Amino acid sequence: MVTSLSRFDRDYLLMTDKIVVICTCPTQDEAESLARALVEDRVAACVNVVAGLRSFYRWQGATESSSEWLLLIKTTREKFPALRSAIERRHSYKVPEVLALPVVDGAANYLNWIDESLSQ
Repeated sequence: MVTSLSRFDRDYLLMTDKIVVICTCPTQDEAESLARALVEDRVAACVNVVAGLRSFYRWQGATESSSEWLLLIKTTREKFPALRSAIERRHSYKVPEVLALPVVDGAANYLNWIDESLSQ
């Protein structure tokens, strides 16, 4: 019988249902268009578009480098499948970056605002 939870288990159980999804785009226009569409579709509460990113990666056997725009997308785990699908439909990359990172904790009023923004 388990009588206590490990620190990891306790922290995992206390984690919020919010996530931050990261995605990169090749142009400012595409990044802004995608950000607006995700918010308008209510799969994202907020999307930050960060300029000045330089990415290095392997593609088709070669090391590549390109300028990109980073999207920081705030949403919930429940909305993630629809968000991922929306990105994959609209993105120009054959393999778009779509990575969900858990939000362990945050300001209660901001976390509540995310819920309100996604449910209206």
